[in-house]
Amino acid sequence: MPSDPRNDASGPAVDPVGTTPAGRPRADGARTGEVVAVVEGPVVTALREPADGVPDVVESVAALDTAVAAFAAGTGPVAVDAERASGYRYGQKTYLVQMRRAGAGTVLIDPVPLPDLSAMTTALGDAEWVLHAASQDLPGLAEQGLRPASVFDTELAARLLGMERVGLAAVVAEVLGLGLAKEHSAVDWSTRPLPREWLRYAALDVEVLIELRRELGDRLREAGKEEWARQEFETVRLAPPAPPRVEPWRRMSGLHTIRDRRRLAVARSLWQAREADARRRDISPGRVLPDAAIISAATELPRTLPQLTGLRLFSGKGTRRRADHWFAAVREGLAVEEGDLPTTRGPRTDGPPPPRAWADRDPAAAARLAAARAVVGEIAARHSVPVENLLQPDLLRRLCWNPPAEPGPESVADALVAGGARSWQVELVAETLAAALVTVE
Repeated sequence: MPSDPRNDASGPAVDPVGTTPAGRPRADGARTGEVVAVVEGPVVTALREPADGVPDVVESVAALDTAVAAFAAGTGPVAVDAERASGYRYGQKTYLVQMRRAGAGTVLIDPVPLPDLSAMTTALGDAEWVLHAASQDLPGLAEQGLRPASVFDTELAARLLGMERVGLAAVVAEVLGLGLAKEHSAVDWSTRPLPREWLRYAALDVEVLIELRRELGDRLREAGKEEWARQEFETVRLAPPAPPRVEPWRRMSGLHTIRDRRRLAVARSLWQAREADARRRDISPGRVLPDAAIISAATELPRTLPQLTGLRLFSGKGTRRRADHWFAAVREGLAVEEGDLPTTRGPRTDGPPPPRAWADRDPAAAARLAAARAVVGEIAARHSVPVENLLQPDLLRRLCWNPPAEPGPESVADALVAGGARSWQVELVAETLAAALVTVE
């Protein structure tokens, strides 16, 4: 699973050598926690308790109606966050929705008994939603009928401002001087009832977002990047659901060590059996059977059940209990007809091959890619923007592998737009990129 930027607890190192009981006053008059002295970096105030206390979880239709009315009467942007049970449950289902708005306070909604939250979307109208790493939360929120009219993504804003660490805790510490505890970021949010400490953590996450949005918005405006951010936020908001992956089993950790088609067939069969089992039991696939166990069986090709259970990763009590199930998958992989065996190169795609193969297959394309990476990297550094946020690496590779017949600024700009680049990106890179491609040609 990709890492969640909100869970990055990196930030100024703290050394609690002295505190003040009252804590640092917030702009809204609330006291946020104790002041913690630091060895290096700015003084950070540790947030210990939400300004309004920890609210009860909204679990009934009546309580949801009350919350909807309160948020409809509130003013200004809406802070939104969501918690999943990644690593515990199958898929990316949302198990808690946190929202905060001036005049309405904070609400914690349980979407399990309340799967349709579209009334909240209607109540909020065209209000701006403030999220951190919005692309991770918006798909799950949409399943509950929560769809914003506009978005401000504090993680993307931090990237565009060139901040080195963009996890929520790190950004909040650097921009607001506040310390968010992240010890509950990776817990099983499908747990019921949710412990009060977890709810406190969840409420604090949205407590800081509105203030953080104001500060980051000011910085974007001062840096001349406000329009860049607007385009990025809108792209995230309107992004369609990700298409199903082609041969998703090939993403298993360690699969690159297997270069034999029969062994790949066994790995695929075990992955498919694990996937079906995990979906049925609503358990994260890695907790059903680790990737390493699948790779071990595919490497050794056990021909009998005792040979399978003799493998270290299949010798545990839980795995041995379902050994017949896993061995049936191994036999299925071993029985695949020769013509149906998976290829060692993976599925064919419309995109270019991996860059490591370019030097042999198309030296000119390899030279174009090197030149393009150099100029894009220079532009990114000049504007203090990460290279991947200035131009997606995949788009750059496709452009260099199959450039326009006459790579001038206009044709390069057209190719970038067709590939999904935003206008601010095109304006920054098209002319220089075209010059680099022409030079190589």
